[in-house]
Amino acid sequence: MTASRLVVKITHGPQEESLERLAQGLTVAATAAASDLEVSLWLTGDATLVATAGADLPSLEHSAPLADLVATVLQVGTVTVCTQCARRRGLRASDLVEGARIAGAASFVEETMAEGTRALVY
Repeated sequence: MTASRLVVKITHGPQEESLERLAQGLTVAATAAASDLEVSLWLTGDATLVATAGADLPSLEHSAPLADLVATVLQVGTVTVCTQCARRRGLRASDLVEGARIAGAASFVEETMAEGTRALVY
Protein backbone atom coordinates (compact mmCIF):
# COMPACT_ATOMS: atom_id res chain seq x y z
CA MET A 1 0.00 0.00 0.00
CA THR A 2 1.32 3.40 -0.95
CA ALA A 3 0.57 6.23 1.45
CA SER A 4 -1.31 9.15 -0.01
CA ARG A 5 -1.66 11.08 3.25
CA LEU A 6 1.02 12.24 5.66
CA VAL A 7 0.36 13.30 9.23
CA VAL A 8 3.22 15.28 10.78
CA LYS A 9 3.13 15.96 14.51
CA ILE A 10 5.53 18.53 15.90
CA THR A 11 6.16 18.72 19.63
CA HIS A 12 8.90 21.37 19.73
CA GLY A 13 8.42 25.11 19.65
CA PRO A 14 10.35 28.12 18.39
CA GLN A 15 12.67 28.39 21.39
CA GLU A 16 16.36 28.46 20.48
CA GLU A 17 17.13 24.98 21.84
CA SER A 18 14.35 23.31 19.80
CA LEU A 19 14.10 25.57 16.76
CA GLU A 20 15.92 23.18 14.46
CA ARG A 21 13.56 20.28 15.28
CA LEU A 22 10.57 22.54 14.67
CA ALA A 23 11.97 23.69 11.32
CA GLN A 24 12.70 20.10 10.25
CA GLY A 25 9.12 19.02 10.89
CA LEU A 26 7.67 22.05 9.13
CA THR A 27 10.01 21.55 6.17
CA VAL A 28 8.95 17.92 5.77
CA ALA A 29 5.26 18.84 5.99
CA ALA A 30 5.63 21.67 3.46
CA THR A 31 7.68 19.48 1.11
CA ALA A 32 5.02 16.77 1.23
CA ALA A 33 2.32 19.37 0.54
CA ALA A 34 4.29 20.68 -2.44
CA SER A 35 4.59 17.07 -3.67
CA ASP A 36 0.81 16.66 -3.93
CA LEU A 37 0.43 14.53 -0.82
CA GLU A 38 -2.49 15.23 1.44
CA VAL A 39 -0.86 16.68 4.58
CA SER A 40 -2.17 17.09 8.09
CA LEU A 41 0.12 19.06 10.39
CA TRP A 42 -0.48 18.67 14.13
CA LEU A 43 1.13 21.17 16.50
CA THR A 44 1.49 20.33 20.18
CA GLY A 45 3.22 21.96 23.12
CA ASP A 46 5.05 25.15 22.20
CA ALA A 47 4.85 24.23 18.51
CA THR A 48 1.31 25.64 18.71
CA LEU A 49 2.88 29.11 18.69
CA VAL A 50 3.76 28.89 14.97
CA ALA A 51 0.04 28.78 14.15
CA THR A 52 -0.84 31.98 16.00
CA ALA A 53 -1.78 34.95 13.87
CA GLY A 54 0.96 37.58 13.78
CA ALA A 55 3.48 35.43 15.62
CA ASP A 56 6.98 36.89 15.65
CA LEU A 57 8.87 33.75 14.73
CA PRO A 58 12.65 33.47 14.78
CA SER A 59 14.57 32.59 11.65
CA LEU A 60 16.92 29.69 11.21
CA GLU A 61 19.88 29.76 8.87
CA HIS A 62 19.33 27.66 5.72
CA SER A 63 15.61 27.27 6.42
CA ALA A 64 12.58 28.86 4.83
CA PRO A 65 10.69 31.21 7.15
CA LEU A 66 8.56 29.16 9.53
CA ALA A 67 5.39 31.11 8.75
CA ASP A 68 5.91 30.41 5.03
CA LEU A 69 6.20 26.68 5.71
CA VAL A 70 2.93 26.71 7.67
CA ALA A 71 1.27 28.69 4.86
CA THR A 72 2.43 26.11 2.31
CA VAL A 73 0.77 23.33 4.29
CA LEU A 74 -2.43 25.37 4.65
CA GLN A 75 -2.67 25.77 0.86
CA VAL A 76 -3.41 22.07 0.35
CA GLY A 77 -3.65 20.49 3.79
CA THR A 78 -4.68 21.12 7.36
CA VAL A 79 -2.99 22.61 10.40
CA THR A 80 -4.33 21.52 13.76
CA VAL A 81 -3.44 22.79 17.23
CA CYS A 82 -3.87 20.38 20.13
CA THR A 83 -6.89 21.26 22.28
CA GLN A 84 -5.12 20.85 25.63
CA CYS A 85 -2.03 22.71 24.39
CA ALA A 86 -4.15 25.60 23.15
CA ARG A 87 -6.00 25.84 26.46
CA ARG A 88 -2.77 25.82 28.46
CA ARG A 89 -1.58 28.78 26.39
CA GLY A 90 -4.91 30.62 26.47
CA LEU A 91 -5.37 30.23 22.70
CA ARG A 92 -8.73 30.22 20.95
CA ALA A 93 -9.50 29.46 17.31
CA SER A 94 -9.67 33.22 16.66
CA ASP A 95 -6.00 33.50 17.75
CA LEU A 96 -4.79 31.16 15.01
CA VAL A 97 -3.76 31.84 11.42
CA GLU A 98 -6.62 31.60 8.97
CA GLY A 99 -7.40 27.98 8.16
CA ALA A 100 -5.88 26.45 11.30
CA ARG A 101 -8.12 24.62 13.74
CA ILE A 102 -8.11 23.25 17.27
CA ALA A 103 -8.84 19.54 17.83
CA GLY A 104 -8.10 16.82 20.33
CA ALA A 105 -6.53 13.41 20.64
CA ALA A 106 -9.52 11.53 19.23
CA SER A 107 -9.16 13.41 15.93
CA PHE A 108 -5.42 12.75 15.87
CA VAL A 109 -5.91 9.03 16.41
CA GLU A 110 -8.61 8.90 13.72
CA GLU A 111 -6.36 10.64 11.20
CA THR A 112 -3.28 8.55 11.91
CA MET A 113 -5.17 5.25 11.75
CA ALA A 114 -6.83 5.97 8.39
CA GLU A 115 -5.87 3.69 5.53
CA GLY A 116 -3.16 5.08 3.27
CA THR A 117 -1.73 7.31 6.02
CA ARG A 118 1.80 7.55 7.35
CA ALA A 119 2.67 9.53 10.45
CA LEU A 120 5.90 11.22 11.52
CA VAL A 121 6.64 12.89 14.86
CA TYR A 122 9.24 15.62 15.37
